[in-house]
Formats: sequence, C-alpha cells, structure tokens
Amino acid sequence: MPPVIGIDLGTTNSLVAVMRDGEPVVVADERGRKLVPSVISVGERDVMLVGDLARHRMVAAHDRTVFSVKRFMGRSIEDVREELALLPFAVTGEESGPVRIRLFDRDYTPPELSAFILRELKRRAEAFLGGEVKQAVITVPAYFNDAQRQATKAAGFIAGLQVLRIVNEPTAAALAYGLSNRDSGVVAVFDFGGGTFDISILRIEDGVFHVLSTNGDTHLGGDDIDQALMRRLLSRVEEGFRSDPEVLQALREEAEAAKRRLSEEEETAFLASVPGKIDLRLPLTRAELEEIMRPIVDRTREPCERALADAGLRREEIDEVLLVGGSTRIPMVRRLVREVLGREPRAEIDPDEVVAKGAAVQGDILAGGTTDLLLLDVTPLSLGIEGFGGVMNVLIPRNSTIPASVTESYTTAVDGQTAVVIHVLQGEREIAAENRSLARFQLPVDPMPAGLPRIEVEFLIDADGILNVTARDLRTGKGQTVEVVPSHGLTEEEILAMVEEGIEHGEEDMARRFLVEARTELDIVLNAARKAVAQAREAGLAEERIEKYGQQIAWLAEEREGDDHARMRLALKLFNEQTRDVAAAIMERTVKMALAGRKLEEA
Repeated sequence: MPPVIGIDLGTTNSLVAVMRDGEPVVVADERGRKLVPSVISVGERDVMLVGDLARHRMVAAHDRTVFSVKRFMGRSIEDVREELALLPFAVTGEESGPVRIRLFDRDYTPPELSAFILRELKRRAEAFLGGEVKQAVITVPAYFNDAQRQATKAAGFIAGLQVLRIVNEPTAAALAYGLSNRDSGVVAVFDFGGGTFDISILRIEDGVFHVLSTNGDTHLGGDDIDQALMRRLLSRVEEGFRSDPEVLQALREEAEAAKRRLSEEEETAFLASVPGKIDLRLPLTRAELEEIMRPIVDRTREPCERALADAGLRREEIDEVLLVGGSTRIPMVRRLVREVLGREPRAEIDPDEVVAKGAAVQGDILAGGTTDLLLLDVTPLSLGIEGFGGVMNVLIPRNSTIPASVTESYTTAVDGQTAVVIHVLQGEREIAAENRSLARFQLPVDPMPAGLPRIEVEFLIDADGILNVTARDLRTGKGQTVEVVPSHGLTEEEILAMVEEGIEHGEEDMARRFLVEARTELDIVLNAARKAVAQAREAGLAEERIEKYGQQIAWLAEEREGDDHARMRLALKLFNEQTRDVAAAIMERTVKMALAGRKLEEA
C-alpha cells in the first residue's frame, strides 16, 4: 500500500511523521526543523505563509496573521467569546454557524486555515519520501467532540488528504511508547499541550491497546498560561494601549518565551517593546509565574480523578505515566502529575514528537506494515437523543469502545402524530438543552394512536469517533440515515468548493508562494542585519567593517526586489557566507559589553 503519514495537528506546533525501517521518524525541513508553528499569515500577493515565516510576522502583520486555530475548530462564537478581547485578529460568526476568522480583507473558517498547515506537512512528507502522499492519520485531543472531529476531517479533505483515521492524541502517544514496551500494564497518558488537556487510562496487553477511560478539557493549555501572564502585565501598560493589537501580540510572544525560559531557570527578565507604545523590562521569577498559573494547572486534577474513577482504578494500580505536549515541560505540571497519579512520569520520547510518531505507527497498521498491534479507542462523551420532557436519553455512554453500534426503540406521545423529531445530542447533562446539539431531523410516520408506532433509532459511531444516525418506522419501513454534521460545521458543498478552488489555482499559487517565501526570508535577515549595524557601532567595531557590512546589506535588499525566487535564495546563501565573520564579531563584542555591565552592577 502507499505510505500513510501520521500528523499531529497541534495548537502551537504541528508535525508529520512517517515509518522508516520499522520505526517512526518525525520529518524535518531542509534546515532540520521538525516543528511547524501552527501560524498562518497572508503575505504579499495574498500568498498564505505557514510556519516559521508566518510566526515572524505575528507582531508586524498582526491583522494578517492567525495562530492557535485548533482552539476554534468545530466551535461556535459563543464557545470562544471570553478570550476574544486578547486576540489581535478578528473572530466573528453567527450563533448557528462556524467561527470565522478575518485575515486582512477575507473571512476564513478554522478548517480552511488548518488545511494550509496540513498542506505544508504533506509537502514536507512528500519531499522526504520522494513521492506523492494521499493518505494520513490525524490526531485530535481525546476530549474533542463530534463537531471538532468533523472539522478536523474536513481540514484534511480540503488539504487533499484522505484521512483514514482520526486518533486520540494520548492513544497515539501510547502507541509510540508501545513499540519498545509491549508488556502488560496500565498506563496513564497525561497530555497537556498549547490549547488542550487530556488524560487517558489504557491497558496494554500482548500488543493490544485498550483505552479504559478518557477525560479532559478542549480549552485548557499553555495558551491559557500565556493569557494569564498577559492579563497580569496589562496593568503595567498605559490604558490607551491595552487593546492595541500590536501591543497584545508583543505581550503574548514574550509571555510564551518567558514561560519557556522559566521551565529551565529560576528567574528571567520579561522584555516586551513596541516603539511609541510600550517598553516593559521587568524581572520575573518562577515562583511568581507559578502563582499566576496555579489555578490553570489545578484544573487538570479533576479530569485525572474522573478518568481513574471511570476506569475503576486507584492511582496505585497505574504502572506508568507518559507525558505528552510541550506544557508538560513546566516543573509545576510535573509535580502535579507525581502528586495526582503517584508515579514519576516518563518523558524519554520528546513530548512534542510522541503524538506524531504514534500517528505514524497507526498509519503503518492501516497500511498493513505493523500487524502485531491493535488499537481499541473510546468515545469521550455520551451520545443520545432528546426524549419526552426534554431529557437526554443516552444511547452510547462516554468511554464506550469504538467503533460501536446501539439500537433503541421509541414510540409517539400524541394521537395522530405524523412526524417524529430526532434530536441528536452529545454531553453528560441530564437535561437535553444543557448538552451540545449535533443534529435535528424529522422522520415521517403514519398517523396512529399514541404508543402504537414503533420507531427504531440506531447510533453507529465509527473508528474516528464520528456518528451516523439511522431512524426508521418499523411498521412502514420508512427510514432516514444522516451522518451527523453539527450546525456550526462546514457543509459538504463548502468543503468541495474549497478543494476545487485549491486545484484550480494550484500551479499559480505555488509559484507565487515560492516568491513570497523567499522575500519573507530575506526580510527577516535584512531586519536582523540592520539592527546588527547599530549594535556594531555601540560595540565599537571598526568603521571599515561596518561600512562593508552595510554595502552587503544594500546588495541583498536590491536582490529582494527581483522576481526570481531561486536567485533570491542564492543571494541569501552568499550573504550569510560573506557576513558570518562580521556577525560573529558583533555577537562577541555585545556579549562582552553585557558581561562587563553586569559586573559593574554587582560591584
């Protein structure tokens, strides 16, 4: 069979992995970078930039750049209203429709934006494998509901991929570890990423991975820690600039960077600057950050306890705990894991890479390569229909092994009723109105006295966790089957239109993309080089060297205005080679000056 790639479509970063010689390998780009920042930006000529090039534009082009798209997948405007004030881009949407994100002068849906990230991952895998890739396994948080899974599958289709399986992220992580550890045991997978949190309990025995329970929060992650730190520091910003998109983005970038530094260090400096608006230079300790993040990290406790209870286990019965997601690098998070789950967690596989590797293993299983592993996943939330009196009648309880099929019989409540409304719900509340509505459709029935019609409703949930519902009148044989499409999801027509648009403009878009990417790379280098000139003068570098450096910068700026992307990349390579010694000298002198300044302060 053709290769089936494994994709971790993440909130902060995304990755793609493939099987090579029986082992999963995360694919890097030509510069050795494995992580693709989940950032999309509209560049020159309306070309969509993805990854590092887009991330570099998050402050300067905040109205053209979007991040953390995963937090909006399958959600309505009401689901995300609370965090809109801290976003530098516009998010809109009708109550009954999907969220829409405005970039520059056009609205995009989250699946459409996610498809740009998936196309980049697909391109990277094809370059590595040396051939076309058409099939993929994509991972999602275990607690993603039907709407969010549908949106993820739609994104894959728009990107030109046949999504063979949607796999829960914690289960994928267990598969990655399971390659070298197939002994019997109970494993807890603690998955704390940029935007979501999951805890899954699995029993592994003779190559069979059986998920016993799962719990979590699809709106809890490292982004929330960044936002909490931002809110604390906004009080230091002049009131007139507190809602300025450029200021918000600068605070967000430094909040994330400071959080990462404090995972390794006890103290750091918070440095955020936007000329004419803010210039924050504040000391920040790990203890201060932990005080800010404590309410967020503590929100992971209850899902862990629920998952243990649903699995019918005590924490003493957990044999191993696996860490997944970049936020598990935070020392406070690791302390909580040890406290709640009673085990020293394992993290020998990079927490950022483990999910993509597990997805590649599942892809290999589906392609027939790996035959001694079997994955039995579960549905994270109960599925049912609205019954008499507005209550929720559960047909498939949460943590049921999937795929699953359940049939229930119902009747009418009113004499002469000519139709029955089937209202499909997902959630854990007893009252229908308190759960998420997935679909509503009518089944015609012949008019009879109440209680005589016999209506059979079948729920079939597939291995992706996506639901099909069939309702039929057993007396007449009339029936109706629907693949549940949530009210705020994309229609099949919308998805097909996006695919056709991509095919129609494919070659033209690719040529424009190569040119814009080359120009953007040159812009990043030129901006850094121009700043380095000022640093060189401060550091006392010889004026002759500074002047020659300036001439090389001017030459590269001229090359940037051309239309030949290959020539631009060659120019960039030559510039880097010719200025390496100057850059090293500037760096050396700047470091010496900084060290001298610190010694002076200490004295």
